[in-house]
Amino acid sequence: MSSSAARALSPAAAAPPPLRRRLRPARCTGGAAAAAETATAGPARVTAVSNRGDTLAICRVLNGMWQTSGGWGRIDRDAAVDAMLAYADAGLSTFDMADHYGPAEDLYGIFINRVRRERPPELLEEIKGLTKWVPPPVKMTRSYVEDNINRSRKRMDVAALDMLQFHWWDYSNPGYLDALKHITDLKEEGKIKTVALTNFDTERLQIILENGIPVVSNQVQHSIVDMRPQQRMAELCQLTGVKLITYGTVMGGLLSEKFLDTNVSIPFAGPPLNTPSLQKYKRMVDAWGGWSLFQALLQTLRKVSLKHGVSMSTVAVRYILNQTAVAGSMVGVRLGLSEHIKDTNAIFSLELDEEDMNSITEASKKGRNLMDIIGDCGDEYRA
Repeated sequence: MSSSAARALSPAAAAPPPLRRRLRPARCTGGAAAAAETATAGPARVTAVSNRGDTLAICRVLNGMWQTSGGWGRIDRDAAVDAMLAYADAGLSTFDMADHYGPAEDLYGIFINRVRRERPPELLEEIKGLTKWVPPPVKMTRSYVEDNINRSRKRMDVAALDMLQFHWWDYSNPGYLDALKHITDLKEEGKIKTVALTNFDTERLQIILENGIPVVSNQVQHSIVDMRPQQRMAELCQLTGVKLITYGTVMGGLLSEKFLDTNVSIPFAGPPLNTPSLQKYKRMVDAWGGWSLFQALLQTLRKVSLKHGVSMSTVAVRYILNQTAVAGSMVGVRLGLSEHIKDTNAIFSLELDEEDMNSITEASKKGRNLMDIIGDCGDEYRA
């Protein structure tokens, strides 16, 4: 991925979203109706994404499986599946993956079969597997699209994908509309439950919706450093009901105690940037304002985290979950290598007050507006 902008889009002026009222924790249980009820009644653990009758209940913190694709350490299949069961047993029952995340879809297939055999039906109903399809920009025929969707269904061992999130590399090629129409047809045939996007910008999301595609969500990069989704995208989401699922929310671990009071520019002086995600999000820090300014942001996060007795990463995720149109945020899981179930579950009971939210917003705004530098959501992936 190039960290340079594909093009600079003029950011739409937008007032800061109003603070949402405090939320109470709730279990990630029940179907779509229960999710819709909890989303409006206050509990923060579960919500629903929906469009034109297509509804999916998801946990508001998703287990991100990019880390299975290589670069974070060797994945042992059995240990990874055991770890997935531990997350699900702890109530963290929504898993996000992609066709190109190494063995992620295969691991999910093994995992869901163990759930079917070893866990009660109630837990099986809670678990959701969200995947992505990231095709090359070739001609999108019905057979080509269906073959790829069937491959994911087979790997994940499910009759219907809970959610198919579609990515497209080249907007100059309008084939993305053909692909999405075929995907919508496959949804109508029962092979996909909900249609979603990943890394689409506001302009293309509007075009897609105008073409009648029942998009329930758009997965985009969103963190205290990268607030681009709150400019143009959130406004369109409010108008249409499309929700945001966010990734990069803890910036690969940069938004944590581990990187507080460190200097990564001096060799061996600080923690190594030794994973693809740390390297990726360090480039975002550089574009936003640099390491010194980032340290001031970490100090603000530290102050809020000490006030509430939680980790800095927990505060970082809660802040983004409080933003307009955000249905859920991703926390990456290094299955079988490390786990952070306790910190992740703490997100649901954390209540940031107005002072907390304002102090983080003020620290975030001291950096550059990445909309001016990179462009709209997803533009970092397009030349």
